[in-house]
Amino acid sequence: MEQALELAIGIRIRKLRMARSMTLDDLADASGVSRAMISRIERGEASPTASLLARVCAALDLSLSAFFADEGEASPLSRRQDQQVWRDPETGYLRRSVSPPGTTSDVDIVDVEFPSGARVSFPPHAAASGMTQHIWLFDGEMEMTTGDGTVHRLLPGDCLFMPVAEGHVFHNPGPALAHYCVVLDRRRH
Repeated sequence: MEQALELAIGIRIRKLRMARSMTLDDLADASGVSRAMISRIERGEASPTASLLARVCAALDLSLSAFFADEGEASPLSRRQDQQVWRDPETGYLRRSVSPPGTTSDVDIVDVEFPSGARVSFPPHAAASGMTQHIWLFDGEMEMTTGDGTVHRLLPGDCLFMPVAEGHVFHNPGPALAHYCVVLDRRRH
Protein backbone atom coordinates (compact mmCIF):
# COMPACT_ATOMS: atom_id res chain seq x y z
CA MET A 1 0.00 0.00 0.00
CA GLU A 2 2.87 2.42 0.78
CA GLN A 3 4.40 1.73 -2.65
CA ALA A 4 1.06 2.55 -4.29
CA LEU A 5 0.94 5.82 -2.36
CA GLU A 6 4.51 6.68 -3.41
CA LEU A 7 3.52 6.17 -7.05
CA ALA A 8 0.39 8.28 -6.49
CA ILE A 9 2.53 11.06 -4.98
CA GLY A 10 4.72 11.13 -8.08
CA ILE A 11 1.72 11.14 -10.40
CA ARG A 12 0.07 13.93 -8.40
CA ILE A 13 3.20 16.11 -8.47
CA ARG A 14 3.49 15.67 -12.23
CA LYS A 15 -0.23 16.40 -12.76
CA LEU A 16 -0.08 19.56 -10.60
CA ARG A 17 3.15 20.71 -12.28
CA MET A 18 1.70 20.25 -15.76
CA ALA A 19 -1.60 21.93 -14.79
CA ARG A 20 0.49 24.99 -13.90
CA SER A 21 2.44 24.75 -17.16
CA MET A 22 5.66 24.26 -15.19
CA THR A 23 8.63 22.37 -16.55
CA LEU A 24 10.80 20.21 -14.30
CA ASP A 25 13.32 23.07 -14.33
CA ASP A 26 10.63 25.59 -13.31
CA LEU A 27 9.58 23.44 -10.35
CA ALA A 28 13.20 22.78 -9.39
CA ASP A 29 13.98 26.52 -9.41
CA ALA A 30 10.85 27.41 -7.43
CA SER A 31 11.27 24.66 -4.82
CA GLY A 32 15.03 24.42 -4.42
CA VAL A 33 14.77 20.67 -5.11
CA SER A 34 16.94 19.30 -7.90
CA ARG A 35 15.39 18.57 -11.28
CA ALA A 36 16.75 15.02 -11.10
CA MET A 37 15.11 14.36 -7.72
CA ILE A 38 11.74 15.72 -8.87
CA SER A 39 11.96 13.55 -11.98
CA ARG A 40 12.76 10.45 -9.88
CA ILE A 41 9.83 11.18 -7.55
CA GLU A 42 7.44 11.70 -10.48
CA ARG A 43 8.52 8.32 -11.91
CA GLY A 44 8.07 6.61 -8.52
CA GLU A 45 11.80 5.86 -8.24
CA ALA A 46 12.36 7.97 -5.12
CA SER A 47 10.33 8.65 -2.01
CA PRO A 48 10.19 12.32 -0.96
CA THR A 49 10.92 13.30 2.62
CA ALA A 50 8.39 15.48 4.46
CA SER A 51 10.67 18.50 4.19
CA LEU A 52 11.30 17.99 0.47
CA LEU A 53 7.62 17.40 -0.25
CA ALA A 54 6.73 20.56 1.69
CA ARG A 55 9.13 22.57 -0.50
CA VAL A 56 7.62 21.13 -3.68
CA CYS A 57 4.09 21.81 -2.39
CA ALA A 58 5.02 25.41 -1.55
CA ALA A 59 6.34 25.88 -5.10
CA LEU A 60 3.01 24.52 -6.38
CA ASP A 61 1.12 26.94 -4.09
CA LEU A 62 -0.29 24.12 -1.95
CA SER A 63 -0.18 23.16 1.69
CA LEU A 64 0.89 19.60 2.51
CA SER A 65 -2.70 18.87 3.58
CA ALA A 66 -4.09 20.17 0.29
CA PHE A 67 -1.58 18.00 -1.58
CA PHE A 68 -2.75 14.89 0.26
CA ALA A 69 -6.44 15.79 -0.01
CA ASP A 70 -8.26 12.88 -1.57
CA GLU A 71 -9.52 13.76 -5.02
CA GLY A 72 -12.09 10.97 -4.74
CA GLU A 73 -15.81 11.08 -4.28
CA ALA A 74 -17.09 13.32 -1.48
CA SER A 75 -18.28 11.59 1.67
CA PRO A 76 -19.24 12.89 5.11
CA LEU A 77 -17.62 9.81 6.71
CA SER A 78 -13.96 8.86 6.77
CA ARG A 79 -13.43 5.29 7.98
CA ARG A 80 -10.04 4.58 9.55
CA GLN A 81 -9.25 1.73 7.16
CA ASP A 82 -9.83 4.07 4.19
CA GLN A 83 -7.78 7.01 5.48
CA GLN A 84 -4.66 7.81 3.53
CA VAL A 85 -1.43 7.09 5.44
CA TRP A 86 2.03 8.32 4.45
CA ARG A 87 5.36 7.68 6.16
CA ASP A 88 8.28 10.09 5.80
CA PRO A 89 11.17 7.88 4.64
CA GLU A 90 13.73 10.06 6.42
CA THR A 91 12.27 10.38 9.94
CA GLY A 92 9.65 7.63 10.02
CA TYR A 93 6.97 10.19 10.86
CA LEU A 94 3.54 8.72 10.07
CA ARG A 95 0.81 11.03 8.75
CA ARG A 96 -2.84 9.92 8.55
CA SER A 97 -5.39 12.11 6.72
CA VAL A 98 -8.44 11.87 8.99
CA SER A 99 -10.82 14.37 7.34
CA PRO A 100 -13.52 12.98 5.05
CA PRO A 101 -12.62 13.43 1.37
CA GLY A 102 -14.14 15.97 -0.97
CA THR A 103 -16.18 17.93 1.56
CA THR A 104 -16.65 21.70 1.43
CA SER A 105 -14.91 22.13 4.79
CA ASP A 106 -11.88 24.41 5.03
CA VAL A 107 -10.58 22.32 7.95
CA ASP A 108 -8.22 19.36 7.56
CA ILE A 109 -7.55 16.98 10.44
CA VAL A 110 -4.30 15.02 10.42
CA ASP A 111 -3.21 12.38 12.94
CA VAL A 112 0.58 12.12 13.38
CA GLU A 113 2.92 9.66 15.06
CA PHE A 114 6.33 11.27 15.42
CA PRO A 115 9.34 9.11 16.43
CA SER A 116 11.68 9.94 19.30
CA GLY A 117 14.47 12.26 18.20
CA ALA A 118 12.84 13.08 14.86
CA ARG A 119 12.94 16.62 13.47
CA VAL A 120 11.18 18.02 10.39
CA SER A 121 11.42 21.59 9.10
CA PHE A 122 8.68 23.08 6.99
CA PRO A 123 9.78 26.15 5.05
CA PRO A 124 7.81 29.39 4.98
CA HIS A 125 5.60 29.73 1.92
CA ALA A 126 3.38 32.53 0.74
CA ALA A 127 0.73 30.13 -0.62
CA ALA A 128 -0.25 29.35 2.97
CA SER A 129 -0.59 33.01 3.95
CA GLY A 130 -3.54 33.40 6.31
CA MET A 131 -3.83 29.65 6.99
CA THR A 132 -3.61 28.57 10.62
CA GLN A 133 -3.16 25.32 12.51
CA HIS A 134 -3.58 23.85 15.96
CA ILE A 135 -1.10 21.21 17.17
CA TRP A 136 -2.79 19.13 19.90
CA LEU A 137 -0.45 16.69 21.65
CA PHE A 138 -1.93 13.43 22.98
CA ASP A 139 1.18 11.48 24.06
CA GLY A 140 4.91 12.10 24.37
CA GLU A 141 6.44 15.55 24.03
CA MET A 142 7.17 17.98 21.22
CA GLU A 143 9.16 21.13 20.68
CA MET A 144 7.61 23.44 18.13
CA THR A 145 9.68 26.26 16.70
CA THR A 146 7.59 28.94 15.02
CA GLY A 147 8.68 31.27 12.23
CA ASP A 148 9.84 33.96 14.63
CA GLY A 149 12.18 31.49 16.36
CA THR A 150 10.04 30.98 19.47
CA VAL A 151 10.31 27.44 20.85
CA HIS A 152 7.22 25.98 22.52
CA ARG A 153 7.55 22.76 24.55
CA LEU A 154 4.33 20.73 24.40
CA LEU A 155 3.29 18.05 26.87
CA PRO A 156 0.22 15.75 26.67
CA GLY A 157 -3.00 17.74 26.46
CA ASP A 158 -1.25 20.96 25.30
CA CYS A 159 -2.45 22.68 22.14
CA LEU A 160 -0.44 25.25 20.15
CA PHE A 161 -2.04 27.63 17.63
CA MET A 162 0.18 29.08 14.90
CA PRO A 163 0.14 30.43 11.34
CA VAL A 164 1.24 28.01 8.63
CA ALA A 165 2.94 30.44 6.22
CA GLU A 166 5.79 31.41 8.56
CA GLY A 167 7.33 27.97 8.46
CA HIS A 168 8.04 25.89 11.54
CA VAL A 169 10.05 23.01 12.97
CA PHE A 170 8.59 19.90 14.60
CA HIS A 171 10.98 18.12 17.00
CA ASN A 172 10.43 15.22 19.39
CA PRO A 173 13.14 15.57 22.07
CA GLY A 174 11.67 12.84 24.26
CA PRO A 175 12.43 9.13 24.57
CA ALA A 176 8.98 8.02 23.34
CA LEU A 177 6.84 8.37 20.24
CA ALA A 178 4.86 11.63 20.15
CA HIS A 179 1.24 11.32 19.03
CA TYR A 180 -0.60 14.50 18.04
CA CYS A 181 -3.30 15.95 15.88
CA VAL A 182 -2.96 18.84 13.44
CA VAL A 183 -6.14 20.80 12.78
CA LEU A 184 -5.45 22.95 9.74
CA ASP A 185 -7.75 25.82 8.77
CA ARG A 186 -7.15 26.58 5.07
CA ARG A 187 -9.26 29.77 5.09
CA ARG A 188 -7.33 32.99 4.50
CA HIS A 189 -7.79 35.02 7.71
